[in-house]
Amino acid sequence: MAELAHVLDLDDRVRIGVLRHGQLQCWVGAAAPGRGGLMRLNRSIPVQHRLITPVQDPLNKVDTVQVSSTVMDLRLLRYFVTVAEELHFRRAAERLQMSQPPLSRAIKTLEADFGTVLLRRSASGVSLTAAGEVLYREARSLLEQAGQIPARVAAAAGDVTLSVGTLSDTAEQAGPRLVAAFRERHPAVHVRVRETDLGDPTAGLRAGRVDVVLTRTPFEDAGISTHVLRYDPVGVVLRADDPLAGRDILRVRDLDDRPWFRLPEGTDPVWRAFWNATTRGAPHREGPEVRTIQECLQAVLWNGTIGLSPLGHAMPDGLVAVPLADLPPSPLVVAWNSTNRDPLIHSFIRVAAAIYRPSLESGQAPAGSRAACTCAEPSGTPTHTSVAP
Repeated sequence: MAELAHVLDLDDRVRIGVLRHGQLQCWVGAAAPGRGGLMRLNRSIPVQHRLITPVQDPLNKVDTVQVSSTVMDLRLLRYFVTVAEELHFRRAAERLQMSQPPLSRAIKTLEADFGTVLLRRSASGVSLTAAGEVLYREARSLLEQAGQIPARVAAAAGDVTLSVGTLSDTAEQAGPRLVAAFRERHPAVHVRVRETDLGDPTAGLRAGRVDVVLTRTPFEDAGISTHVLRYDPVGVVLRADDPLAGRDILRVRDLDDRPWFRLPEGTDPVWRAFWNATTRGAPHREGPEVRTIQECLQAVLWNGTIGLSPLGHAMPDGLVAVPLADLPPSPLVVAWNSTNRDPLIHSFIRVAAAIYRPSLESGQAPAGSRAACTCAEPSGTPTHTSVAP
């Protein structure tokens, strides 16, 4: 049986140990194999021998090795995988919601740790080297397995929890029928709901804080799958005494001279651009920066700022919503990480899809559902969704 030669800590939960014959093995736990309660991840990562140095074992046989660097963690691997998928540092930085210089430094650190070039950088873009291709495949598998650890541990402990993220009022929009149907199928599952403001359209999914989310599109959906539950037409939220409030329909050009809401810097660029009635990379319309629905409503009420809202929702006193002709409907969606095969998550998706199927076909909201104003939420197009398996 191979002996452990060296151990690296990854994110305080995952340890990498180099075994005999140049194979890199991964465990989850607080110690190396043989030192108590570890779960080994099912990966063996080949180690380039020029990056390692021999270590004498108790029998003086030079057949164990150690990694040349101890600076390696899941965060760096996650950064690398994102760059490898985007093949563009700026887009990868936007997806990770960070600035580009720290991302570039992190990739250089990873290349220094491995002692080899992982990415080719040129004026035409970024491409993977042969070593980068290998690391991309192995790192994706490792990250996927690491992401499944909390659910597996919870299941083994007998305390099964499903974390559901919601954006503003989307939990209320889901309605009691979804809650009742899921509880009937999974009465022993504890459901924890986490609500986020309008600054994160993935409602904690991208950050790994939740298992599945109820939200709206569009947003940068790389690595995220969505299933449309309902399409809601979009309207403009105005003061009741606004000169445009009596119009039957409005277009974006009718509002060009008005201040528009802006989501904070660092917000998903697709989500932020659509809410502002612009396109990604184009200058944003000027106006106050908001994070919550109440901030939107109060800005309209006090200052006449322009906001957007899915139609059919009861407006507070003093406000009205007028249909906007040149924006597509706003899809209410259930979203999950594309690589997550957790049966409980996909059961939630199937239950939600079954509840909403009649309303999706008819274009109507299911009976009993009601949603408050979501005036800062952008609408989305139905063409970028995928159906849960």
